[in-house]
Amino acid sequence: MAPRIPSAKATLSYPLFSVDFDPLDDHFLLVGGGGGENRSGVGNKITLLGATSRSEISELGEEELSRDEDSVTTLAIARRTSKQSVLAFAGINSSAASQDKGKNEHLRTFDVKYPPRRQPVIGEGPEEEPEEPEDKDIEISEVSRSSLFSPSSAPKKETYQRVLRLSALRQRDNTLPRLGAVATGLAPEGEGEIVLFDTRAKSLGQKSIRGRIDLKGHEAADVDIIESGDGEYQVAYCVDYETYIYKIDEDAQSSGGNSPASDPAPVYMIPHPDTFAYEHSRPHFRALRFLTPSLVVLLQNHPHRSGVELLVLKLGKGLGDIVRRKRLHRSMKAAVSLDVSILDDNKGQEKQFVVAVAGQDISIALFTLKYTARKGIGKFKSYTVLRNVHPLQITKICFSNFIPPAHPVTSITLPQYLKLASVSMGNTVVVHTFPLVPIPFRSKTPHYVLSSPSQTPKTAMAIIVALLATIFSAFIFQAFVEIRGGTPPYLGAVDYLHPKVSSWIARPYVLSNMTASAQSETPTATVTAESHPTPGSSGPDGETDTPSMTPDIKKLQELRQSMGENTALILKHGPEGITADLDEQSKVGADRGKRWEDMAHAERERWQHRLGGAEEWMLEEGKSILKGIFFSEMGARVAQAAQ
Repeated sequence: MAPRIPSAKATLSYPLFSVDFDPLDDHFLLVGGGGGENRSGVGNKITLLGATSRSEISELGEEELSRDEDSVTTLAIARRTSKQSVLAFAGINSSAASQDKGKNEHLRTFDVKYPPRRQPVIGEGPEEEPEEPEDKDIEISEVSRSSLFSPSSAPKKETYQRVLRLSALRQRDNTLPRLGAVATGLAPEGEGEIVLFDTRAKSLGQKSIRGRIDLKGHEAADVDIIESGDGEYQVAYCVDYETYIYKIDEDAQSSGGNSPASDPAPVYMIPHPDTFAYEHSRPHFRALRFLTPSLVVLLQNHPHRSGVELLVLKLGKGLGDIVRRKRLHRSMKAAVSLDVSILDDNKGQEKQFVVAVAGQDISIALFTLKYTARKGIGKFKSYTVLRNVHPLQITKICFSNFIPPAHPVTSITLPQYLKLASVSMGNTVVVHTFPLVPIPFRSKTPHYVLSSPSQTPKTAMAIIVALLATIFSAFIFQAFVEIRGGTPPYLGAVDYLHPKVSSWIARPYVLSNMTASAQSETPTATVTAESHPTPGSSGPDGETDTPSMTPDIKKLQELRQSMGENTALILKHGPEGITADLDEQSKVGADRGKRWEDMAHAERERWQHRLGGAEEWMLEEGKSILKGIFFSEMGARVAQAAQ
């Protein structure tokens, strides 16, 4: 059972393909999409949404785009231009007519103005939230259009901006530079490329370009950027079967991308299957994200929609090594999107990575990874699986940018949350809110981690299952012990066995010699040839004398010799041991017992053990003495009923 996670949902008027949070305020997010070019009825739009409430998403503003151009395929909020506005980039292809003329302004810049809203008051309770901004003074306006890709020489122009990615903003400093990257999609052979650019300018041009990566006939499935030093960046990208690292230094940034930067270095390649393997297709990469400058998480889809797997690649000199693997749940046949949130302790000594994967089954799987400077990266730990998040195919997921509060943490520090937004072809956007907990709990300088989901339902179910399994095991064990003669027949398991099976495996319950010795200490009447009661004689109370005995082979032999021809000997087994009755043959019926000749093999064996000296009864002499004797267990049954 998945933990109960707060979520909010909104349905817009167009299919959504892209989403991004404001990196400095997760109460705002932009979504974009549309019906594309020449599709009547469905427009192309960018919408500003408010996610202040954990249970509701409000639509704050919307910009209707041209229906003669492509839909919004990628979207990213770059930086704040003022306290109430942000600069955003969007991937929108120009019209087919413009592309045929060799002009495709695929990267658009928008200025988004926020409305004023009430700020949280210091001292508010942890559950109180700032009010939603009013729907006024909201404006989404296009600032510039740019074309960063090299001109295409193909007769049919189909290249579009498939990937848009910006380096992460880890501090609340809006002046810090961020490096951006755009990658081509459906580019003709030999024209695929990744273009790196500076995000500080509103109008992007050739001067903003910081580098170009030739994909050499491939198409980039995903790109990610991380700052590895002061002004130095690492760019990771993956094609179908390979992953590459490209480094940007100060010289490359200052020369407008024209410096002789090193070529991308291959760091991992999916190995070819064995020649004799049943499956000859290889998995292919779908997405990637940096965890640290030396760790990259890779998302790969197995061939023929047979599953999804997460890999953690450790970079080094030359090719990297896969240090962690995680196969996702079976219902997820193929993954469509990946995102990672880095929860840092601000010291680099301990981190938690939250990994989210969206699948074709409209589910989102979340995992956590723990990293320490001493032990390195830990194992994937499943957090939860969010199922049936949208009515149709998920197109994009995105975490909010978590920046921890300033230290020291005080009583007025508000609770911290991590948000996950997802959009779909069904015009829906959903925002899940995950609570974060400080570690150590009462520390003034804690770091925040994703709190563990409630384990109460899982624990209760585990206890119930364990209890039922224990009861069932005890029942089976008791039945087995009874069948093998280890305990009295409380369950009567032998009675449910087939006679043949019973004769093979059943064993009678053997009374210990302690019972026999206890009985020998009690005064009993001994039946001998000289002094046995005559059949039918009565005692003072008019009852038939019933001598008690623990017979052995000699006693029975002597008793049989002293009996008349019409006298029947009846041996009874009860709680006090074995007793003997003498009666006339004509008065003995089926209710008094069974003859030795009429008993099953298991019953004979049981009585041999009760009589003691089983090895003597196995001889022919012992068996002949037992013939004609009646054996009864009525006393034992009555005793069990009384108990």
